[in-house]
This record gives sequence, structure tokens and C-alpha cells, in this order.
Amino acid sequence: MIADGVEDEEKWLSAGIAGLQQNAFYMHRALDSNNLKDALKYSAQMLSELRTSRLSPHKYYELYMRAFDELRKLEIFFKEETSRGCSIVELYELVQHAGNILPRLYLLCTVGSVYIKSKEAPAKDVLKDLVEMCRGIEHPLRGLFLRSYLSQVSRDKLPDIGSEYEGDADTVMDAVEFVLQNFTEMNKLWVRMQHQGPTREKDKREKERSELRELVGKNLHVLSQIEGVDLEMYKETVLPRLLEQIINCKDELAQYYLMDCIIQVFPDEYHLQTLETLLNACPQLQSSVDVKTVLSRLMERLSNYAATGGEVLTEFFQVDAFAKLNNAIGKVIEAQDSLPIAGVVTLYSSLLTFTLQVHPDRLDYVDQILGACVLKLSEREKFDDNKATKQIVALLSAPLDKYKDIDTALKLSNYPRVMEFLNDGTNKEMANVIIQNIMKNKTRIATAEKVDALFELIKGLIRDLDEVHNDELDEDFEEEQNSVARLIQMLHSDDPEEMLKIINTVRKHILTGGRKRLPYTVPPLIFDSLKLVRRLEGQDESASGDEASTTPKKIFQIVAQTIEALTSIPAPKLALALYLQCAEAANDTDLEPVAYEFFTQAYILYEEEITDSKAQVTSIHLIIGTLQRMHVFGVENREALTHKATGYSAKLLKKPDQCRAVYACSHMFWLDEHDIIRDGERVLLCLKRAIKIGNAVQQMSNATKGNSGSVVLFIEILNKYLYFYEKGVTQITVESIQGLIELIRSEMQGDGSSSDPAADAFLASTLRYIQFQKDKGGAVGDKYKLIIV
Repeated sequence: MIADGVEDEEKWLSAGIAGLQQNAFYMHRALDSNNLKDALKYSAQMLSELRTSRLSPHKYYELYMRAFDELRKLEIFFKEETSRGCSIVELYELVQHAGNILPRLYLLCTVGSVYIKSKEAPAKDVLKDLVEMCRGIEHPLRGLFLRSYLSQVSRDKLPDIGSEYEGDADTVMDAVEFVLQNFTEMNKLWVRMQHQGPTREKDKREKERSELRELVGKNLHVLSQIEGVDLEMYKETVLPRLLEQIINCKDELAQYYLMDCIIQVFPDEYHLQTLETLLNACPQLQSSVDVKTVLSRLMERLSNYAATGGEVLTEFFQVDAFAKLNNAIGKVIEAQDSLPIAGVVTLYSSLLTFTLQVHPDRLDYVDQILGACVLKLSEREKFDDNKATKQIVALLSAPLDKYKDIDTALKLSNYPRVMEFLNDGTNKEMANVIIQNIMKNKTRIATAEKVDALFELIKGLIRDLDEVHNDELDEDFEEEQNSVARLIQMLHSDDPEEMLKIINTVRKHILTGGRKRLPYTVPPLIFDSLKLVRRLEGQDESASGDEASTTPKKIFQIVAQTIEALTSIPAPKLALALYLQCAEAANDTDLEPVAYEFFTQAYILYEEEITDSKAQVTSIHLIIGTLQRMHVFGVENREALTHKATGYSAKLLKKPDQCRAVYACSHMFWLDEHDIIRDGERVLLCLKRAIKIGNAVQQMSNATKGNSGSVVLFIEILNKYLYFYEKGVTQITVESIQGLIELIRSEMQGDGSSSDPAADAFLASTLRYIQFQKDKGGAVGDKYKLIIV
């Protein structure tokens, strides 16, 4: 059925175009022969094709445009006729004898255009006559296009100020009256279209009406272009007349479109000075009208107007724009019970944007808007509306974007209350926005109170809000937690007391994060704490009697308790690394008992929790590297710790790992910076033990693979020998180095050896280093000259 209707409409359009073109042909022939009578006859017959009721607005527009082009040619002919002596008044009377009213009125408008140009009669009289006569067409579609034609031919002939058609002082009012009257009649015809035809085709008619909206809206554009329409006239006459028509038409489509037109076509200054009048009309619109978009666009225009700055802002203060807009939004929400929550938030979001532009210093206004939003949100049941959620995010992001300072947002009491209405996913998204804003603007948050408020805001990233624990970690989660970690590292106060409070506040929040988050959030907090410890280096520990004072010991106690939380995850490898970092910090502050306790905890973790062989290798090297740098220990404590470390090294699962750990232990017994830690005998013992283990590796390789395997371990040990020889360890002799080089060469050249390019290159590099030191000369060079390679 629909396909048949479309085909029929195409036939009717083709027939209409054919009839129009045929009569246009005869009209052109009459025009060429200056035959006025035949020209009017055929033009009337041509225009009769526009009387059809069978075409949709879209198809009718095609037919109308063809007729319009022909009428422009006819208008030129009428001008030429008047120049040849034909009376324009008689012509104006003559066309009124056309048989049918529709062709008659099109011809009358065409001649009327020429009549106004001739200036033989005041423009206002001709325009008044034309607009009144057009009342004769009551069919909505035909009437709309006729009046659109009248508007088109008259728009440059209005008796405006500065126009060639300007008459006495009241002519501007006549021009305004003409446009307003034409607009009113067109709007009535446009609205009436919805009642034409069966109810089942209502949606189709609404779509067709929507396509025609610009015909009506053009009148408002013409009105806005009239120079004589100043603020006073707009305020007293134009706007009240427009709003009266819009409200009285009681049509959803017309009200929405025309309100939007008013906002878009008239100057911002006019809107500001007539704000109350315009806003009072909004609650009177039909409840189905999308008032939120109308108001949002109005506030957007006013915000852009305010952005020009200068004296403009004074105008906003004078008219008290904020109070009027706030009041209007409240009335609209009350009047439209069915307004969805997304619409409510959109209105407040637009008002907030406006306020931040006009009153950036009025945080009370910003908080008032957020509070009103909270009130409306709390009246609704728990919602899961994506549009509303996006609008809440936009609402919360606006203060951050404006002030570029989370500190300002923290002063808004209703800011966290709005965040409560976000679902868990969006709460995280908003928390991320807050963190990114802090990092981008390098915001300094220097008090524990503000840190507490901030971490309450971003709690979506700090802990699980839905109490559903998912053990799977994804990239998004890792990125979120890395953002939190970066935030923790940005927290700083110059006052040690306040910084300790900040550390305690952060600790309180992150310890609620669960086993997934602690590995990300504990390390930055520990390093923040250690930074504070180093700031306090040299502080008089006698002050520690005061419970409120900040001392390294007190900080280390907090740190130890915090690391202990990692053992419940468990994350022993991370906890061990942090214990060693703390031990090193205690070393820098000369707190031997504290440093020893941290090492003890690290050793306990190593023995009881770290069972993976790879993790053991990594951990033992961390222990050795940290212990090497420690100078705070007395002989007894150092002996106990180094003994344990060498014992762990010798018990690693794989022999090559044992060898490397044991020769690494040699560094624990020789420190250049400290004379007391220089035990050459222990250094030599470690290196000899490493050689012994290396020999065992070679024997195992020979037994299992049939060859002696790589000699890389021996070359590594040789480099250690050279290092300590260069440092002046007397127990490392030329003979021992010479013997090790010979051992390596014999192993590489033996019958059971396998080719190893990496080992060859490593040895060659080591020998080049020896030669380099010989060539270099000096005290070190003299020592190396004794080595024969």
C-alpha cells in the first residue's frame, strides 16, 4: 500500500510539473510578444497546479520551486511593463480578476512587489493589503507556501529605518506588524496541519510538519533583521506578541521550535534584558515540550555572551540573571512531572556552566546548584540512566575544568553528595577525572583534612563499592591504581607534623582497599613516609618524649604496620623489598635497632613465605645489595646478618644461582667508604667458595650433557677478582688471578668443552680491560702490569 501511494504521488507530481511547464511555455511566448492579457491568463493556469491536495509537503515544495522560478520572470516582465507606461495601479487591479483565488493571490503578491518598488503607494499600505488578502487561503499547506512567497518577495521592501521605503516615524511599527501578522497566520496554518487526515497517520504528519518548520521560522529571522527593532520595541511589542502566539498555539512541535528560534535569532543583549519575560513563558508550554533543551541553549548563549567580559558582566549583575534562571528551572521541573532525571540534571548542568562563567567567585552559587540537584535526585528512586549519569559527570567536571583546582571543589559541601548518585562504574570514571585534574594542574593538597575529603571523593578507586570481589586484574584496573599511586606521591606538606597526619589519613583509606589494591597503593605511601624520615634526619630524638612530635621512630612504626598488611595478601616479595628500603632509611638516620628489626622481618619473609626459586634469587640479591650499603650495624649485628645472607646464598636451588649469590656476598665484607668494613679474608673466602661451586657446575654439566659446559661463571668470578684487586684487597694476589685465567683457558680448550661465542667475547673483553689498565699507567696500571695474560 505504501509503495502504491508513493508511485501515485510521483505520477501526480509529474502531471503537475508537466501542466506547469506547458502553461509556462505559453506564458513565455506571451511575454516575448508583450501580450499582457495572455501572459496573465497562462500564468494563472500555471499557478493553478499549486491547488493540488494530493502531494506531500516534500513533493509540493518541488512543484512550488518551479512555479517560484517562473514568477521571478513574470515579476521582471511587470517591471518592464510599468517602464513602458503601463499603470501599476491598473495592473494591481487587473490581476485580481483571475478566476481562482490561489493563482490570483500569487499574482497579486508578485505585482505588489513591483507596486512597492514603484513607490506610487506607501509600502505599508500595500503590505497590509497583501497580508490581509492571503487570509483567503485556509488550506494549511497551500496557505503556508503562499505566505512564504509573500515573506520572500517582501523581505527587502519593508519600511525599515534607513530603507528606501521608509515613510513617517511609525513605519517601523508597520513593518513589524506586517511580519508579526504573517507569522501568526503561518503558525496557525502550520499547527492546523496536525489535524488534517486520519489519526493513524499522525506520526507521518508530524514528520511532514517538521520539514516545513523553516517556512514559519524565517519570519522570526526577518523580524530580527529589522533595524528599527530596538530593545524597547522588542521588549514592549515583539517578544510579548511572539510568546503569546507560541503559548496559545498549544502545539508541542511549534512551541519547541519557535522558542528555540527566538533564542537563536535575536541578540544576546535582548535576551538578557527580557530574561524574566522569556523565562516566565517556559512553565506555560505544553508538558511534552523539551523545555530543558530550550533553557540549556538560552544559558549557553548567555554564557558565551558573558565570556566577552568587560561591561557585559555588569549587565548580568544588574538583572540578577542567576536568581531568575535558578527560579525558572525550579518552576519548569515542578510544572513537568514527567521530566526525566537526565533532563533535570541537564538543566542544572547548564545553569552551573552559566554560573561559572558569570559568577566564578561565587562558590555559594555553585554549591547551591549542586544542592538543588541533590534534592531532586534524592526524590527519585535509584536510577540507572546512562544519559543522566553522563550529565552528572558533566556537572561534576565543570568546577574542575573552571577552577583547575580540586581544592576549590573540596570546599563545596554538596559535591560529594552528588557523587553518591553515580553508579559504581561511573563513580570510578569521575574519580579518575578528579585525579587527572590534580596531576595535570599539579595541585598541591597540603592538609590531612583535605586529603581525607579527597579520598572520600575518589573512594570508587580506593575500595570496592559493591562488595563484590573480583580477583581478575585487567588493564583498566591497573591504570586506575597506578593513578592513585601517582596521586599519593603528589601529597606533600612542608610541616612534618601535618605530613605525618596526611600519611596516617592515606593509610586509613588504602588499607580498606582489599588484596587487589594494596600492592599498588602501599609502596607509594611507604616511599612518602621514607621521604619524611629523610627530611627529619638529625632531629634530636630527645624530643620523642612528646607524643605529638613527629620522629623517625614513630614513622617507622607506622611503616612497619603498613607493610605487615601486605603479608595477608600475600605479597611477600614486595613486602621484603619494602622492608629493605626501610632498613636503608633507618641506616641513614643511624637507628641500628630499627634497621635490624626491618632486616629480621625481611629474613623471616624469605624463610617462611618466599618459596619460588626465581623469587628467592631476586630476593637474596636485594638482601645482599642492601646489606652492602649498611654502615649502622655493630660487629655483632652485622656478623649475624651477613652470616644469614651467605647461608641463604649457598642454599639456592640451582648451582649457577648459588655461585652468583655467593660471589655477590663478597661485597658485604669490603666497603671503600668505611674502614671498619674491610675484611679481605672473608672476601677471598666468598670468591673461593664461588669457584668451588663453579667447578661443581662444570662437573654436573659434564656428567649430564657430555661436555664441560660454559665457563661464563668463571669469567664472572675473574671480574670480581679484578675488582677487589684494584680496590687494594691484599688477599687477592696476582697469582690467584693468573691461576683463574689459566683455569678458564684450559676449560675452554679442553676436549670436552663446547663452543660458546658469548663466553669467548666476555673473556676477550675482560682481557682487553686488563690491557687497558696496563696502558693507562699510574698506580693501578703498575699493579696490572704484574698480570700476564
